[in-house]
Amino acid sequence: MKIIITGSLGHISKPLTKKLIQKGHSVTVISSNPERIKEIEAIGAIPSIGKMEDKEFLSQTFQGADIVYAMEAIGYESFFDHNLDIMETIRRIANSYKVAIEQSGIKRVIHLSSIGAHTNSNNGILAFHHEAENILQKLPSNVSIKFMRPVGFYYNMFAFIQTIKTRGAIISNYGGDEIEPWVSPSDIADVIAEEIEKPFEGRSIRYIASDEVSPNEIAKILGETIGKPDLKWLVISDEEALNGMIAAGMNPKTAKGFMEMNASRRGGVLYEDYFRNRPILEKTKLKDFAKNFASAYEQMK
Repeated sequence: MKIIITGSLGHISKPLTKKLIQKGHSVTVISSNPERIKEIEAIGAIPSIGKMEDKEFLSQTFQGADIVYAMEAIGYESFFDHNLDIMETIRRIANSYKVAIEQSGIKRVIHLSSIGAHTNSNNGILAFHHEAENILQKLPSNVSIKFMRPVGFYYNMFAFIQTIKTRGAIISNYGGDEIEPWVSPSDIADVIAEEIEKPFEGRSIRYIASDEVSPNEIAKILGETIGKPDLKWLVISDEEALNGMIAAGMNPKTAKGFMEMNASRRGGVLYEDYFRNRPILEKTKLKDFAKNFASAYEQMK
């Protein structure tokens, strides 16, 4: 099959592209960075350089493809851009996908969404995934869409390193012993590669998770791995968390979205739909990721 991959060579798109090429598919990778061309070609894919907001570029790239894997990619640095409205940016990208899918005649789409996409309230910054899903839901009924909803990525835990080093603890505005799901990007890539080769029919939703652990268990496992067996997860107020992110230079509106997202984890509000549609857990467990965390911890000054 001819498959279009968005997201350049990111944490999910790169392993996904490699898997699909190994399976014999023709893969075109969309990237906004011309410097990625050689790397894309080196793994056997076809580079297509342009922006996700460019409807005409996407329409041309999608022509003749069998399946499009669509994700709204925004870099971490975007969270610190005080002139960027993330919701509006995601809205533009999702609308570009919608127009390009219609114009190119694509009938099979896999959309990378997220946990929290089931609602536009009590999910903080994740509300933009709800917005993106709603935009794509407006495509004609003969376009089949698989909405992939991964949970929190393990690599987000790298953000814990700074406070462990400076304050000797993991610090957030949620915590405790309630379990919550986490996922490895490589497991997400495996699931998407699997779904690409399954039949498409109508609209479907699939949650993706690798492990379920509580914040206190996370502190224990990561602490033991980095040689700090007494590492604790400390809970601070929403106001303290918000002020800390703003002090670090984050866009205040974005910081508020992250604070509200973490607050929704308390009492399992964020995970209500996940647990109603609980998936079989994938292979990469927290203890596997902890080895990568330890390496990053050692490298960070």
